[in-house]
Amino acid sequence: MTPQDYAFLQGFLKEKSGLVLSNDKQYLIESRLMPIARKAGLQSIGDLIGKLRGFGDRTLQTAVVEAMTTNESFFFRDKTPFEHFTDTIIPHLLETRKRGRVRIWCAAASTGQEPYSLAMSLKENASKLGGLSFEILATDISNEVLDKAKAGFYSQFEVQRGLPVQLLLKYFTQHGEMWQIAPEIRAMVTYKQFNLLESFAALGQFDVIFCRNVLIYFDQATKTDIMQRLSKQMPDDGYLLLGAAETVVGLTTAFQAVPGKRGLYGNARGAADTKATPSIATPRIAVGESAFGARALGASPTAAKPSVFASSRLSTIPGGRK
Repeated sequence: MTPQDYAFLQGFLKEKSGLVLSNDKQYLIESRLMPIARKAGLQSIGDLIGKLRGFGDRTLQTAVVEAMTTNESFFFRDKTPFEHFTDTIIPHLLETRKRGRVRIWCAAASTGQEPYSLAMSLKENASKLGGLSFEILATDISNEVLDKAKAGFYSQFEVQRGLPVQLLLKYFTQHGEMWQIAPEIRAMVTYKQFNLLESFAALGQFDVIFCRNVLIYFDQATKTDIMQRLSKQMPDDGYLLLGAAETVVGLTTAFQAVPGKRGLYGNARGAADTKATPSIATPRIAVGESAFGARALGASPTAAKPSVFASSRLSTIPGGRK
């Protein structure tokens, strides 16, 4: 691939998805894009890029963006966001809303582990949610991962990654070597293909937005733009949850960090009340315990401490993107 072709691909990915491909990722291109080229009847990456330069084949454009996306996700990944959800957000909503619908947006849902983790946590605490009802919208740029999320089938390796064994047995059914999440949990989540560069207006307002481990792969201007627009999609007392390596500092004043709650931000318009409120009791499990009683191969230390309050996650782009 020529330097000109690589530069074009960098610009193409940024334009179509906002994601940045750094200058040192040439080695990934052939392995990721040659299968796309062959399927399109093309002989080389250069031929593929030549087709992309024409901007006429939307199917090919989508295939290239999805091929350059590696989806890293597992159940209950990083317990902190779910602790914030149960210890801070839910008590606040119970106090201020009393009853009615709460809308939650998982803005980079990948293969569904994050929204399903959230749904299971809500199901476990159903008796403590008062008159509140919950709607979860899960979006991702990739139709391929969304199709898997909707089906709700996961391999034994995938359910070993952070899923408490009691929740596996309670909410999953085994089909051969695969496990399918229960219809009642799948029904709690609505999936939609969506690009974060698009207008959010049609999605409506959200009380809580999980936008974790995706902004770090955008450039600064794109991060600022997305966060500014996120703030407009929530009420004055709305909450935003970011990944551990993400922050609003230096990017926007639309959100304010909630003191003592890493990764949790309140809408600056409302300066959401973050005083201690009685939290919802939730079952915990022993450190190191996961489905089948084993730590997942290659799992991080955080992932090896599964809890009902761990978070899932996202799609990633090498050198770029969640």
